[in-house]
Amino acid sequence: MINSIKLPFYAKLAFILVSFISFAFIFCIGKDVITPVLMAFLFAVLLVPIFTFLHSRLKFPRHLAAACCILVFALCIVGILVFISYQVSDIANDFDTIKKNANSFINDIQKFIKEYFHVSIGEQKKYLDNITKDSVQNGKATIGSAIISITDLLLDCTLIPIYTFLFLLYKDHFILFLAKLINKEDHPALKDILSQIKVSINNYILGLIFEMIVVSILTSLGLLIIGIKYFILLGLITGILNMVPYIGILIAGIITVLASLTGTPEASIILGILIVNIVVQFIDNNILVPLIINSKVEINAFVSIIGIIIGGAAAGISGMFLAIPLLAILKIIFERIESLEPWGYLMGNHMPKKFTWRIRKLKVEN
Repeated sequence: MINSIKLPFYAKLAFILVSFISFAFIFCIGKDVITPVLMAFLFAVLLVPIFTFLHSRLKFPRHLAAACCILVFALCIVGILVFISYQVSDIANDFDTIKKNANSFINDIQKFIKEYFHVSIGEQKKYLDNITKDSVQNGKATIGSAIISITDLLLDCTLIPIYTFLFLLYKDHFILFLAKLINKEDHPALKDILSQIKVSINNYILGLIFEMIVVSILTSLGLLIIGIKYFILLGLITGILNMVPYIGILIAGIITVLASLTGTPEASIILGILIVNIVVQFIDNNILVPLIINSKVEINAFVSIIGIIIGGAAAGISGMFLAIPLLAILKIIFERIESLEPWGYLMGNHMPKKFTWRIRKLKVEN
């Protein structure tokens, strides 16, 4: 354990809070630079075993070993994207059917609203026209934001592989830099921290991939049972988007509902899709996440939710994705620094059976 300077409680609390605020401020103003670096760091940690095998066992040069790792990673991503694009092209061929079924579904909804809520179809169309006008007025800003987002995404897709390659290439260089920052007697603690971070991130990402596969399979089976045409594609999209907390499953549900219109506009099919998503999410949240995710990073749900919300507010979807592994790294560091150990315990998933205050009785001498 790394020892720290003894300070009064109020001084330690002030330093800790100022440090948190400083790091948060730096991350917010530099998120466009920091986010791809952190993403690359996670991917580099995941690829370290492959890099070590190629470099140490097969005697590949460091540059070649790092390049092979990036190539393997890129091929996996490209393979998934090619499969999705191939399936999406089939859905695009059914666009006329989707449009026809969508209009039929909207007409059924309008009749339902007219019958049970006594709102005429003309009033409904007038309301939709007003919404459409407002959307058109804000269209330029929306298109501009979309173009900026796509540009940032393409830039990140270029930078992340480069950063990952450099992390693998200079892995030992960075470790030596960290070793030079602290005293030699604290090197065992540093080695333990780096080892635990590596294990925690590897377990988390592998667990996330396994969760994605299980959710994809369960969703595909559910959609197959209710008769959805592109059940494999939609199951895969649901599994991938499920890695984005909260909003991912909502986007996947909307995509699935739209794709279901290639077959029929019946409300029963849409109800079936909602039931499938609810059942899969129940299994995911109550079985998969506790067993696969929470058991790997050992972060309690309260801290996880707060971290995800803060990450989303600071850096959008990337921040939400990075929140859990960053919290796991902070927890590992906190647990090995004496003054920060209570914060590490606060972030942990420990469930004490019972806590009782021990009050020492003072004997008063007569």
